[in-house]
Amino acid sequence: MSKAVIIHNYGGADELTIVDMDVSKPSFGEVKVQHKYCGLNYIDIYQRTGLYNVELPTVLGMEASGTVVAVGGGVSHLKPGDRVAYASQPPGAYCEERVMPAAQVCVLPEKISFQEGAAMMLKGLTVEYLIHRTTPIKKGDTVLFHAAAGGVGLIACQWARSEGINLIGTAGNDQKCALAVKYGAVHCINYNTHDFVEEVTKITNKQKVDVVMDSVGAATFDGSMDCLKPLGMLICFGNASGPVENFNVGVLGQKGSLKVTRPTLFTHIDDHKKCQSMAAHLFKKIESGEVKIRIDQEYSLAKISYAHKQLEQRKTTGSTILKVT
Repeated sequence: MSKAVIIHNYGGADELTIVDMDVSKPSFGEVKVQHKYCGLNYIDIYQRTGLYNVELPTVLGMEASGTVVAVGGGVSHLKPGDRVAYASQPPGAYCEERVMPAAQVCVLPEKISFQEGAAMMLKGLTVEYLIHRTTPIKKGDTVLFHAAAGGVGLIACQWARSEGINLIGTAGNDQKCALAVKYGAVHCINYNTHDFVEEVTKITNKQKVDVVMDSVGAATFDGSMDCLKPLGMLICFGNASGPVENFNVGVLGQKGSLKVTRPTLFTHIDDHKKCQSMAAHLFKKIESGEVKIRIDQEYSLAKISYAHKQLEQRKTTGSTILKVT
């Protein structure tokens, strides 16, 4: 039996329930993983509330670290005893043990802890595709990154610095702004005390930015477009403030022939070889010291409802992990 966090209905954090579940043997192409830690991400909240539909009832959680305990047929890159980490769909990481597709499970280098593994896979692979696989970004380009002091944001600040990219961040208070700058942002704007569009215009001497990376959604969408140079790219990769609605595509032409995209990590890592290559790139950044994984919150699995509330109320910085065993 494995303890797991399940939801039967969409709703608030109190819908999260811990239950005991049977765990089967892995079939062809599958692996059984005993978790050490799992990661907490905003996509978990989207799924819990029903903003992103999932088949109910379901175990939530999209990333974790642990040890392989059994391998099904056809799996050649993993063996029992391997230290592993993953970001994968469908959800199911909030548990002690699970059977899952093996393709997106990656061997975790010895230099990287289980805590870091659980905190970095979804977030780090997201940064990898944002910077390297969505639109061309070269050394010297300027990027605006919303929520720069969060788990994804702090990785992005460091990654951008390591690539010679000028990252301007936004965050909700001065302490978070200082944290983003410490981790590599060239500037960070407190969006609660300053108009981020005006500040970006000042910082760039009216040149504006090449790319905006926006996980906030409705609250920042219009302003994000106003921060872009002509032909600039707006990458919308989340909806923390709610989804963008009633968007008139003609506005893109009016504001300078802008481009907008809504990518997801899971499109990128659906292919086994591509996923493993992206993970290797991430591991290299971590092992070189160019990117450090900051974990500011750790809770037991029993505290899952509280952990969700803290993230949802934007009371967290860096990454949040859940200790499983």
